[in-house]
Amino acid sequence: MIGLSSYAGVMESPMNSAVEQQPVSPLDNTWKQETINNQKPRSVGGFVLVHAGAGYHSESKAKEYKHVCKRACQRVSLLCVSSLCASISNNDSPFTNAGTGSNLNLSGEIECDASIMDGKSLHFGAVGAIGGIRNPVLVANRLLSEAQKGKLSAGRIPPCFLVGRGAHDWAVSHGIPPCPSDKMATKFSLSAYKRNKRKMELAEKMDTGHNQTKKRRQSSENENGSGCLDTVGAVVVDLEGNVAAAVSSGGLAMKHPGRVGQAAHYGCGCWAENACNMNPYSTAVSTSGSPFLASEDRVLGGVIVLRCCTCVDAQPSQSIQGILVEFLWSHTTESMCVGYMSAQDSKAKTHISRLPAGTVPGQSLAIEGGVCRLMAVVE
Repeated sequence: MIGLSSYAGVMESPMNSAVEQQPVSPLDNTWKQETINNQKPRSVGGFVLVHAGAGYHSESKAKEYKHVCKRACQRVSLLCVSSLCASISNNDSPFTNAGTGSNLNLSGEIECDASIMDGKSLHFGAVGAIGGIRNPVLVANRLLSEAQKGKLSAGRIPPCFLVGRGAHDWAVSHGIPPCPSDKMATKFSLSAYKRNKRKMELAEKMDTGHNQTKKRRQSSENENGSGCLDTVGAVVVDLEGNVAAAVSSGGLAMKHPGRVGQAAHYGCGCWAENACNMNPYSTAVSTSGSPFLASEDRVLGGVIVLRCCTCVDAQPSQSIQGILVEFLWSHTTESMCVGYMSAQDSKAKTHISRLPAGTVPGQSLAIEGGVCRLMAVVE
């Protein structure tokens, strides 16, 4: 169990259950007097929750995985969408399957997927199977921001989702620097590619029936370090209750060139939606995992979720506004690495969540989470 000493909540223990777990709501007992000597709480920024993929995180590299999440949290500038991109554009770590160090496809090239969504405007930007760009989420964000400017010349509708060479050329034309694919490959990803290629060549010389095909697909999934770390992602909220979500992925190892994974699809890789008259909660979600195919024996994936609402403290002053943030992560994979931080924290908290001993990945579920309260003086 992990304590959240600086938050208004307690971390839940990991659960091994497929039953939906409702987080304990803090609403009933939250708005207690927090001032000291009648001083108002100082204004602080927002909150960010990141993940470095759902898959397998070895104990020997736990420090490196946590450092990836810690650095991602600390890059947040608390401008919601822009801070989100700063957070997960940290894709230069060889320990994540996003940007630099991503899985190589059948042709030995890196093609990435990414998407981002702004909960305030509900605008969405995404790229699929894009090569030669170090941080694809920056392209997704630029697509989103350009779409918010309105129609193009002659009344043309601006793109929100681009793929392949078209996505690459659009990115370069909008000032995002290219990066050769061979510069994005790492020693680890190249080694995994060579092992996968040898296995595929051997398998093709043997029985190519249904069972062998299934075994080949499963071995490919597990090759990149005992289970692919499919994505990096983040969800954020600012003091006005605006939320945003993003996700970035290198996709499956040995995928067919041009394949677009779930990270880029609308409503699949990420989602963000601000509170409205019909719904008092703002919600942001970012997912991670292998393909959800009916023919698979195991459903492997992970998710981070943020839910928040805005309240005003009736005592002692109506000018004090707060954001109640409930957050959680859940996964069916062996492990999932996460980090979280609010502006009032001096450093990010990181954690590798693991399934309980003896449980079967893909058939078991772990859920953990906590509660955070953000305070601000309303001008």
